[in-house]
Amino acid sequence: MSARSSPRGAPVRPAERGLRKAALSMYDLPELQDANDALWAAIVDRLRARNLFDVPDQLTRDVAPEVLWTDPDLLLAQTCGLPLATRLEGKVRVVATPRYRARGCDGVDYRSAVVVRADSAVNSLHDLRSGRCAVNDLASNSGMNLLRAEIAPLAAGKAFFKSVLVTGSHLASAEAIVQDEADVAALDCVTWAHLQRWRPSLTDHLRVLTWSVRSPGLPLITSLGTSSSQLAALRAVLNEVAADQSLREVRQVLLLEGFSLTSAEHYRAALRLQDIAVGLGYPNLA
Repeated sequence: MSARSSPRGAPVRPAERGLRKAALSMYDLPELQDANDALWAAIVDRLRARNLFDVPDQLTRDVAPEVLWTDPDLLLAQTCGLPLATRLEGKVRVVATPRYRARGCDGVDYRSAVVVRADSAVNSLHDLRSGRCAVNDLASNSGMNLLRAEIAPLAAGKAFFKSVLVTGSHLASAEAIVQDEADVAALDCVTWAHLQRWRPSLTDHLRVLTWSVRSPGLPLITSLGTSSSQLAALRAVLNEVAADQSLREVRQVLLLEGFSLTSAEHYRAALRLQDIAVGLGYPNLA
């Protein structure tokens, strides 16, 4: 937000007004937090150089993402494509979509890795009938919607899984499979790549059964109260940090290739997958 002026014309600094909020919580494993903090610090410096003085020094990590998404003070956060096309429609502004360097990514689009235990006898999605499914969130595009799109043609309008366990995160879904609490889960390909790098003791016990259809990647959003000039500043700064050679190692850790402008309409692709599943008589992942 642009600095306002005091009666004497001096900019109003953060100590004199409230700070906006920011979070990068979608890919923020403990192993990635230093890199996310470094990326955010670079963004902060550049925004303040553009006279945006209500930028927070630190990322918010103690508030649920779905709460932050609709906070009127939200400056920047990452959300999921399905919520953007449903409950967030018309309530936020899309800033940009990150491009990641991971198997399953294709520009701003991505896929989910459908994973099972490494020693599972399952060889195809058909073999999962009456099995146990783990899902990070029933509103998740990568964990639920993309998996539902794969199962819907097989379900014949009937329940497919014996049970669906809502775990709260892709990491917890992977752990549920290894701990024999579930047989399958869909993990977005960026999370899967991070887990393979940082948690090999976990991923060595899993294997990719198949890859989901392609879908728009996780967008960065800001509140409706963010002005067009502020939005332009955010986009310019993101392009700068994507090109800054001093941040090359940070981007490598985050698997971050850059940012592309996308519209909210681009995310209607998630709704089309939902509509296909509903049309096949399989509205719920069960």
